[in-house]
Amino acid sequence: MSDEDRRDSLADQAAAWVPPWERPRPPAAEPDTADVAPDIAAPSPATDDLAAQPPVQEPEPAALLPGELDRAEPARADLDPTEPGRAEPDRAESDRGEPEPGEPVVGESSEAAGVPRRQAAGRRRVTPAPEPAPELSDTELRGALEAILLVVDEPVSELVLAQVLEQRAERVGPVLDEIAAGYTAAGHGFELRRAAGGWRLYTRPEYATYVERFVLDGQSVRLTQAALETLAVVAYKQPVTRSRISAIRGVNCDGVIRTLVTRGLVEECGTETDSGAFLYKTTTLFLEKLGLNTVDELPPLAPFLPDDVEELADATR
Repeated sequence: MSDEDRRDSLADQAAAWVPPWERPRPPAAEPDTADVAPDIAAPSPATDDLAAQPPVQEPEPAALLPGELDRAEPARADLDPTEPGRAEPDRAESDRGEPEPGEPVVGESSEAAGVPRRQAAGRRRVTPAPEPAPELSDTELRGALEAILLVVDEPVSELVLAQVLEQRAERVGPVLDEIAAGYTAAGHGFELRRAAGGWRLYTRPEYATYVERFVLDGQSVRLTQAALETLAVVAYKQPVTRSRISAIRGVNCDGVIRTLVTRGLVEECGTETDSGAFLYKTTTLFLEKLGLNTVDELPPLAPFLPDDVEELADATR
């Protein structure tokens, strides 16, 4: 065969050649399970000729820029929904849209999304604020103070009176001064005065004989001379120890101190630093009985001292 005849034969074979994907598939025959032999097809002359030809190279796609590549891939995925392994998107997800930045994804815990879990606050009962007490007039405040002072058995301070009446302490003090001045100007048999840091009603000194006659009636329990002397030493030397009192009086005063403590006129107020002995001082009842506000109002001792006190002191040494 000449070269021209061979070239024409190859051209005819190339024109009559059908690609494998366009060839009709023969019906698949069920393989025989008993004797399965590999089906090795003999190569045809046309196939040999085609294998001898150089492979046809398909044109390479043009290179895409980075931005065009990102836009091309989603578009290709949307245009080819039948791609193997691609499931149909959920309609609910497509309707919901993309979450906003910082918004936690549904199904994701709040702690994983960076949002702290809010703890349930316990119910607290809200108590309504008490309504402020109405401010009393001057006449009502004066009458209320007189009623309270008439039943108290010890001096009461201005602060306590203000708390009981629910009034400002700045109003109570001037009203008490006004009441005391009114009693004095009217010449009543009693008066209102300060004593032991508070206020209390007392009988006037000019009517003391009549009150004494009514109260005592010959059945009075008075302090002994030793108790009075011991009480005077405690009042002017307080705080003072028992040994110091005994040294001043020159006799043992343990029994007298116990009597004064029982009567409520003297009380313990600590211990001495050096010796550890108990210290004694007068009580509020002592000030109340004498009608004094503080111990500073005690009369001075100089007028009651003898003229030869220095000689007596030298004689006792």
